[in-house]
Formats: sequence, structure tokens, C-alpha cells
Amino acid sequence: MPGGTIAVVKGPRHMAAVWSLSVAAALAAGGCGSSSESGSSTQPADAPALSAEARSASAGDIPDNQVFLVLRNQPAGYSIKYPEGWTQIGSGKDVTFKDKNNLVHVVVVPGAAPTPRQAASQLARLKGSDRSLTVTIPPRLVTVKGKQMVKSGYSTESAPNPVTGKRVILLVDRYQLAANGKTATVDLGTPRGVDNVDAYRLMIESYKWL
Repeated sequence: MPGGTIAVVKGPRHMAAVWSLSVAAALAAGGCGSSSESGSSTQPADAPALSAEARSASAGDIPDNQVFLVLRNQPAGYSIKYPEGWTQIGSGKDVTFKDKNNLVHVVVVPGAAPTPRQAASQLARLKGSDRSLTVTIPPRLVTVKGKQMVKSGYSTESAPNPVTGKRVILLVDRYQLAANGKTATVDLGTPRGVDNVDAYRLMIESYKWL
């Protein structure tokens, strides 16, 4: 693998919320502009928004005895837990985990973490490429396991299913944090009506810089 290796090791068992799922999800293509504000450092390229695809009605419940693995991404310089059995797409600075209708997207690029105001500007720009994007949680500073992050939330709507015509609303929690001249954007997405709070909390709490 170019630029280094990504190692996956087994982690302990954890309790996770039961998820009732109804669609498959995939990544939208990302923008590549950067932004800056007066008196602050230049910000990294915007991470693309997650977008659902209304192609499947299959469920993807996660059992209470779900095993979590640890991704040690040496090229990007971080580790994070994710459920065993999920598919990993990409490597290095841009990695996605997916299972049926759930998505976790991690992007790491050079730069400082955005302020809440800058994060709001990034989301506004993303709406230009995804008109369905709606901010559900205005960006704000939070502390997760002693690490300061900017947290925001947004939703996106899928194109209609070609057979049923139904659309899917994907709800996403976005966390942005920085260290050692790098910033990470972690998007945790799931269809509306699904309760994955506990499992996604475990994942963002497990994020560590290497």
C-alpha cells in the first residue's frame, strides 16, 4: 500500500445500540477548495458530505455482543475502532467503513481544525454540490475523551429508488479535530429513524492520533 500500511487488530467486545436499517449508502464526490479567515490559519480542503442511496431495503442490526476492531492507519497517523464485518473502502488519508446502510468516513489532511464559524462555512459550500444538505446541528466546540473537537450535524436526501420512488434521509454527525499540523473530519452517518448513538459514541471516543 503506498505511503505505509494499515493494520487491523481485534479489540474488546462492547455493547452497541441495535440498528434497524433500510438503505445502502455511499460517498458523494468531494470538493477540493480551501478556506481561511482573517487572523486564522489556512484551512484544509472540505471533506465531502455523506449521501444515501435508496437501493436496498435490507436491515443491518448490530448485535449487543458486536466485536469491534481497531484500524491503525499509519500513513494518516490515527487509529479508530469500527465494527467487525464492515467493509473498508480507501486507505491513507481517505477511508470509509460501511455496512449495508451505515457509513463512517474519515478524512485526514494537513491543516488546523476549523473554528465553528469556519465549519459552518464548509457546510454551506458543501450544499452547493448537494442541494439536499440541511444543517441539523450548528457547529460548536465539544470535548470528547479530553480532545477538543468541533461537532456539527447535517442530513442529506438520496435520489429516489428507481423501482419504489422512495427517498432515504441520511443523518450525519460530523466531528473535526486536529493535532501535529493535521486535521481529521469524521462523519458518522445512518438513516433517519435508526438509533446508533452508543456505537457511534464508542467510535469517536476511540479516535487517537498516532
